[in-house]
Amino acid sequence: MDFLEFLNKSVTPYHTVESLKALLACAEDENVQLFERGGALIVVRPPKEVCSDSKFRIALAHTDYPTLKITPNPDSASAGVRTLHPEIYGSPLFTSWLDRDLGYAGLLAYERNGKLETKLVRGDKLFRIPQLAVHLNRGVNQEGLKVNPQTDLNALWTAMDGRERFVDALSAELPAGSKLLDFDIQLFDAQPANRGGFADEWIYSGRLDNLSSCHAIAEAFAAADALEKDFQVAAFFNNEEVGSETREGAAGNFLKSVLDSVSPLVCSELAGVLSSSFALSIDMAHACHPNFVQKHEGNHAPVLGGGVVLKVNSQKRYASDVFSNARFKLLCEQSNIPYQIFVMRNDMPCGSTVGPAISASLGIPTVDIGEPMLSMHSIREMTAVADHEKMTKLVSALYGSSNLP
Repeated sequence: MDFLEFLNKSVTPYHTVESLKALLACAEDENVQLFERGGALIVVRPPKEVCSDSKFRIALAHTDYPTLKITPNPDSASAGVRTLHPEIYGSPLFTSWLDRDLGYAGLLAYERNGKLETKLVRGDKLFRIPQLAVHLNRGVNQEGLKVNPQTDLNALWTAMDGRERFVDALSAELPAGSKLLDFDIQLFDAQPANRGGFADEWIYSGRLDNLSSCHAIAEAFAAADALEKDFQVAAFFNNEEVGSETREGAAGNFLKSVLDSVSPLVCSELAGVLSSSFALSIDMAHACHPNFVQKHEGNHAPVLGGGVVLKVNSQKRYASDVFSNARFKLLCEQSNIPYQIFVMRNDMPCGSTVGPAISASLGIPTVDIGEPMLSMHSIREMTAVADHEKMTKLVSALYGSSNLP
């Protein structure tokens, strides 16, 4: 599946899982096993022959991103329009959600003929969160825009003479005779992903963090052939943006339960197998902003188009350590893939990824890497085409190298 098409279709974690399954269908390998859990997906391809030296080659990413989720009782009316109240998911850049065409999508849970069923939905209407005019906020350009997430992010969705409740619009998506029980609906940037820059060298899109990583992993997995003795694993978790401690998150038991189900094919000592395996934790990385270079540590400031980013943090917000870093660097050298190194400034807090949770709980040597990007956590982000291609090539090396470092 084309990268832009993947971005445009993957508007929620649930839709991302469907896009990943469609992309992975190209693998055409009846031995590939898919394990789905809500907005998370794990894919395993066993080797041609299992032996005592078999290991796991794992690539990790997450399917979620900062957004605005519609609350269970979202409806209000004011100034002649009806609005929807959202709840903040993760840490979105609030100002970027203003004056945008917003779509809505997610999962509906409903009862029909005594059975509980679910349905993916993507509405065909556009909503908006309009910004206050400068004439009514005279100091905004000098003092900066301050957004109160409780009062300033209600989305305008219809006029007063429209539908009475938003739940009525959702119920209309269901088969006749169904009763809506619950929903998980979020807003998203409705503008399609596009190439940008004078040479079309950049990608502009919502959800690049972390759909870029998901796409690179799935593309590499689909194109790979079964290895002689090692398992190939692609793991896409949900809820990274809120800490990963959920049933679908990296801190849950999803990956462990999947590896347990295939571990008898290897040996009874799963812990030993995992400790000698290798994982790439792939999440987006901060590129140096040309207008704010002072925000980066001078010797560790990755740039757009400069190659895959190795993320290092002494407080262990990343899983990278001297052993996994060395294996990553050797893999890059063997595959002729350029890399850069990111270290956060000492006077700024550092984010994290799914890497530390997986590495700590399962004992898998893990390195945290990513594609450099700008506008992270904005509704509209930016990355380089060349870096996405390099990341896909790196994951292909993980899945395809005959002698993994």
